[in-house]
Amino acid sequence: MAKQKTTGLLVLGSVRSAGVTFYSKNGKTIVRSSHSKQPKRRSKAQFDVRMRIKHTAALWQAVMLLDSPRFYGGASAYARFASLAFRLPVVYLPSRGPSSTGALLLPDMPMSDGTLPHVKQWLGEANGLAALLTNLKPSDLDGDDQLILYTLHQQLLGTCPVLSIEERVVGLDEFSMVDGCMALVDEIFADNMRGWALVRVNGDRCSSQTVVTRCTYYQQFTTEEAMQDAIESYGGLIEKR
Repeated sequence: MAKQKTTGLLVLGSVRSAGVTFYSKNGKTIVRSSHSKQPKRRSKAQFDVRMRIKHTAALWQAVMLLDSPRFYGGASAYARFASLAFRLPVVYLPSRGPSSTGALLLPDMPMSDGTLPHVKQWLGEANGLAALLTNLKPSDLDGDDQLILYTLHQQLLGTCPVLSIEERVVGLDEFSMVDGCMALVDEIFADNMRGWALVRVNGDRCSSQTVVTRCTYYQQFTTEEAMQDAIESYGGLIEKR
């Protein structure tokens, strides 16, 4: 029989078959059972957290491709983004299959977080055309301010939902005035597979903005059926007794 010797302790059998874990404490080698006596648990609440973490990571894969994701005030840009994204609706994606790694365009998805004044914005119409309307007035802007438009596009790669994000600086001459406030007027803002966020930027500072969108594609992943399919693909729930 194989033997393994540690400081002051003789263990019979292999570590794998013995089911033990070694660690050091106060200069001594300690061995203990590696088998937890706690029952496995995967409640509905825990499953929802798992789904949030998974989808937040998928969204970040799109955000991190930007030149400089603008999320400040956390341990990292990702940490701040993740904290904000946890407020989004839970979407249920299976553990395997084409849609398992999907990223869904959600209303109110965070696109920036900073200290400049928030720009209220919404989708509507101006002169009979689709528009991104705001409460921003030219007099609100400082000389060094820039306005950056983020455009999010929900697409399908086969049956997998993917999300791409583009950013560009918008010139003041591109805005129309609607009820005394700045607006972007274009039929593109009628697209129900896109979303937008207009962010005010000045150096390392920015406004805190979320996405406005007409997209409802994500809703099919919030249904009872989608939830049950996702739960089954992960092996079901194990409720606490």
